[in-house]
Amino acid sequence: MTPKLPLSAFIICLNEEAYLGNCIESLSQCAEIVIVDSGSTDGTAALVQSYIDKGWPIRFMYEPWRGYAGQKQFALEQCGQPWCFNIDADERLDEALKALLPSLLNAPADIVGWRVARRPYLIGYGYTPENVRERRNLRLIRNGCGRYDLDQKVHEGIIPDGKAGAARTGSLLHYRPLIIDEQILKENKYSTLKADQQFAEGRALRPHKMLFGPPLYFYRLYFRNGLWRCGFPGFIEAMTGAVYAFLTAAKVYQRHALKNRPNVDDALSR
Repeated sequence: MTPKLPLSAFIICLNEEAYLGNCIESLSQCAEIVIVDSGSTDGTAALVQSYIDKGWPIRFMYEPWRGYAGQKQFALEQCGQPWCFNIDADERLDEALKALLPSLLNAPADIVGWRVARRPYLIGYGYTPENVRERRNLRLIRNGCGRYDLDQKVHEGIIPDGKAGAARTGSLLHYRPLIIDEQILKENKYSTLKADQQFAEGRALRPHKMLFGPPLYFYRLYFRNGLWRCGFPGFIEAMTGAVYAFLTAAKVYQRHALKNRPNVDDALSR
């Protein structure tokens, strides 16, 4: 038996039968796994039950959808171990991160959380190498020392009540290989959520972000983060990021434009 760490992993899910199994398998060190489902209609519930029947320390519950931040906050509040780890159903811990976990949990008292690298799976390439990394995100937090901003509609993250460190090795592996047709639909959905949030916050209209935001986004992903090492799959990944940046800026612009000048068919008045 794998020794259990004083760690609760928490996952939100909806129709994740195809991905959730490998996620759970990577969490064998956790003393508790909290899975919050918002109404799956595929085989997710049966899959989770099969792990429960095998003795996995899983608490599976239903909660109506509260939005990304609200759903994760609810899941976090269900955790009973001293440390809590946020992981998505299509993510899994690599071997280096598993090996590092015990030392992360033995952090000095002034460290309340850890930021972890994340490596996506690219169609035509596989997982990006360790020297190609996205920005580290806060995923590991002491219980009671962090919370989610419920006003965030997308790209929600834990807000720590103290100092957070950065894990020196190891990564979360993100396995959801979407063809470009599906990826663009995802970027469209997320950019809408982001634009709605920025508009609701009263963000000033900045048309120049449509011009400079997308190429800067591409530059960060492709050159600074190192996606150039992955050939054309890396180029496609960086370009779809630039599309997301453009769509977000364009949608904010149009929301302001419609507020200042609602659409009117004035053809006959000319």
